[in-house]
This record gives sequence, C-alpha cells and structure tokens, in this order.
Amino acid sequence: MSEEAKNRVKQQFSRNANEYVKSRSHAQSSDLDQLLEWLQPDDAEIALDIATGGGHVAKKLATAVKQVVATDLTKEMLANTRQHLQQIGNIFYVLADAEALPFLEQSFDIVTCRIAPHHFPDPEAFVREAARVLKPGGRFLLIDNVVPEDDQLATFMNTFEKKRDHSHVRCLSEKEWSSLIGGGQLVVTRKELKKKTYDYPVWVKRTTENAEQVYEVNRYIESADPVCKSYYHVQEAGGTIHAVTVDELMLMAEKT
Repeated sequence: MSEEAKNRVKQQFSRNANEYVKSRSHAQSSDLDQLLEWLQPDDAEIALDIATGGGHVAKKLATAVKQVVATDLTKEMLANTRQHLQQIGNIFYVLADAEALPFLEQSFDIVTCRIAPHHFPDPEAFVREAARVLKPGGRFLLIDNVVPEDDQLATFMNTFEKKRDHSHVRCLSEKEWSSLIGGGQLVVTRKELKKKTYDYPVWVKRTTENAEQVYEVNRYIESADPVCKSYYHVQEAGGTIHAVTVDELMLMAEKT
C-alpha cells in the first residue's frame, strides 16, 4: 500500500510539476514570511526542506541561512524546481523519500515541510526521520492542511481531496499531529490553526486529469450535507462552486 501511494505521488507531481511552481496558494501565502518569524534562522545554519515541491520554502529559507537542502520524492518535480531557482546558489537538491531520509543523524539546524504530509503513507515515520536528522536544539516546522475532530467533517474533506487528487492519502487533525510530533524527541513550542480559502476552479483543475474527474468532485461537494458545506464555506453561485475554505495548521517543535 505504501509503495502504491508513493507511485501515485510520483505520477501526479511529475505530470504537474510546473503547476506547483506557479500556484498562488503555494507561492504567495503569508505563512512563507511567518515561518521565518517563527524559526528565527541565522546565516550559519543549515536547513532541510522535505517534499519541497515548487521550492517556495527553500527559496524563502535561502535568504536567511547558510545552506538549504531541498528534497522531493519526484525527480521531475525536483528538476523543474532546480531550473526555476537556478539563480539561488545555496540551495542543493536531493531526491529523497520523506519517510527514509538519506542523511546522517543530527545533520540539520532546521527541518521544514509545507503542504505535503497529507501525501505521506506513514506520517509517524516522517516525524521520526525529521527528528533523527535534526541537531539537538534544532527546530522542526510543519505546515499542512488538517481536518477537524468531527468524524463527518473529517471524512468529507479527505473524500473530496482524494477525488480531486488521487495521490492524496489523508489529512490528519491538529490533535493527531500534536500527538505524533510531541511523542518523542520533539517538543511542540508553538502552533496556530487558520483558515485557507481556495479559488475552487483553479484548485480543482490543478490535480484532476479530465473533465469527468472534475465533475465527480463538483457533484460530491454540491450534494454534501449542509453542515459540511457550512464548515468548509462552500461558495456557490449560478450552479458553480467558486471557493472552499479548509483548516491549515502551522506547528513548530524543538528537538530536546
């Protein structure tokens, strides 16, 4: 199951590599500035950005640290991002699985991962690896979409995400992430939950493969229970969905 999930990720992101570089929700979110405020990096530190995607976090970190190692599971995605950021000389690119990182223990001062862990089959292994490669006193920063504790609302979100993006595995809840990250060598020091609104037509087309898949996602959301539509602020007009709003968690932990 794990390998199947990872192969779906590779297929999805190799096909849409440039879309993630251009994506407004990935490239222009306020959390990119906020992560520097939280991490307070200095120019002697080395950072690791796991599942770098379009390289937006790596690009931001590169302005403040000595070196950034940007990793991704998908070769085509990583190659496209390297080309896009080729003018930045202190980012290095490594093909790597987030759940089995090819680095020695205590190699990095900072480890980040943004809007990617919902694609990971084994979040516990990912957290364990992030902690392993961090130096004592190092900071781990996670940003990802999360589901509420309510089972109906959580199932609804994970279902429409899976219909929209076949490489989606599962969005965890804030409580699950806090438990996973605070359960070992990492101590949670700061977290924030906020709302994030997607331009629905752009968002749904980024990962779908054809009009039939788009229709399937539309139909699922349009026919949802009013409780779900209300929570996710589904905005509809003229028979068209214009926006949906999800929860995003930003969490920082320190290695003891």
